[in-house]
Amino acid sequence: MRHLGDGPFQKGDPIWVVEANGSQRAAEYVGEREAGTWFGGPPMVYVLFTDNDSTGAVELDRVLARKA
Repeated sequence: MRHLGDGPFQKGDPIWVVEANGSQRAAEYVGEREAGTWFGGPPMVYVLFTDNDSTGAVELDRVLARKA
């Protein structure tokens, strides 16, 4: 069983979110979305997109580390 905070990212880490077309969008890691895995969905995380300060939940597999 995974616990919150056991993932590869910490709150505030700069990340890339890989879009459907393969491009990467700059974002900041906010935290894990725990409920997705409870209901059989893929692991999800919350992110803050730095280009327009919007937020979203994305699949963890679409998140890559980014150097600040």
